Amino acid sequence: MKALNVNKAEFVKSAVKPNQFIESSLPAVAFAGKSNVGKSSVINRLLNRKNFARVGATPGKTIHVNYFLIDERLYLIDLPGYGYAKVSQAERERWGKLMEDFFAAGLFRLGVMIVDARHKPTADDVTMAEWFKGAPCRLVVVANKLDKLKKSEIEPNLALIRETLSLPAEVPVIPFSAEKGQGRDELLAEINKLL
Repeated sequence: MKALNVNKAEFVKSAVKPNQFIESSLPAVAFAGKSNVGKSSVINRLLNRKNFARVGATPGKTIHVNYFLIDERLYLIDLPGYGYAKVSQAERERWGKLMEDFFAAGLFRLGVMIVDARHKPTADDVTMAEWFKGAPCRLVVVANKLDKLKKSEIEPNLALIRETLSLPAEVPVIPFSAEKGQGRDELLAEINKLL
């Protein structure tokens, strides 16, 4: 099976309620992360695009479940960012309900959870990891912003992420830099396993 042609990517739709989720025989990969963790930048780096997934000036702006079709063989699903303080309670509840519905539908085979390599994962990150672990999918954790760490900090930080999120041994934690492109090949390899 030839590898995915990530340069062939198109935006399909935004879903705001469960009946808009895409049910397809094609495999799907769901990307999740805190509002300011660089999720759009990771997706853009993965697809070799500058601003394919919109990079928001204000975190917490993606409030839809966005679907992209890659190479007509796989869906990439960009989930709304979480944990942004300036979002109203009603907005937060709407987000929570949308995520519950999304995870309950189980319409994806790989979860890619993006965390900040520099910091211990937050309570919101832990909750998101639990949702992924409860879903019938494989999970990959991407530790973004690697370029902001000293060499000596990388291993201890990755260990802290693994421990805080209580990740089983089979869940890879990929050190990643959307800025420099480190980790891109490893993440692509995980995605290509779906094909």
